[in-house]
Amino acid sequence: MPSLSNLYLLAYNSAQAIAWAVCLSLSLSSVAHTKGVNGAYASAGDLIYLCQMVAFLEVVHGAIGLVPSGVVIPLMQWAGRTNCIYVMRQTHEVQELPAVFITFVAWSISEVIRYPNYALNCIGSCPPWLTYLRYSAFLVLYPPGMGGETWIMYHALPFMKKYSFSYYTFLMVVLFCYPILCLKVYLHMVKQRRSKLGKQDKKKKKKR
Repeated sequence: MPSLSNLYLLAYNSAQAIAWAVCLSLSLSSVAHTKGVNGAYASAGDLIYLCQMVAFLEVVHGAIGLVPSGVVIPLMQWAGRTNCIYVMRQTHEVQELPAVFITFVAWSISEVIRYPNYALNCIGSCPPWLTYLRYSAFLVLYPPGMGGETWIMYHALPFMKKYSFSYYTFLMVVLFCYPILCLKVYLHMVKQRRSKLGKQDKKKKKKR
């Protein structure tokens, strides 16, 4: 019988999986409604903001040892996305950029893969193909996601300067550091991929 912590994680990850599936659907359906890629924020922005705020629990999960992810990498990933969505919410001038659509779709696809993988692992029934997808999809999804985030923040700079000079300065520093921070997270994920898929290969060999 699953422990209470596993049941909680199953419920949390299942809820996030459903929510992000809705985010993906809203982002893609916005193309049909607007006949372009400029309606993603209006369609999915509020729900993505909510999902991202709730995702801070993942930092807490790592901090209290509920999951073995640690704190630093989850916090970096959460802070990067949260800063980007904050910029979108505060700067209406960037909400219709194609970069918003690209970013939302990249985020949503990655989460529609990641959360079901976590949820099924809670009950010990995750299929190998989903594990492979979980630790491989980022190779394709991470670059456009990070590129979209950078594009959004860069285009927001002149507007942020009018609204808040201190946040404008902060955003300049973030943009300067972003390539290094993104590379650090990306290399961590590559290392994690080798570790997870390597264990999966060993299990297959033992079964043979």
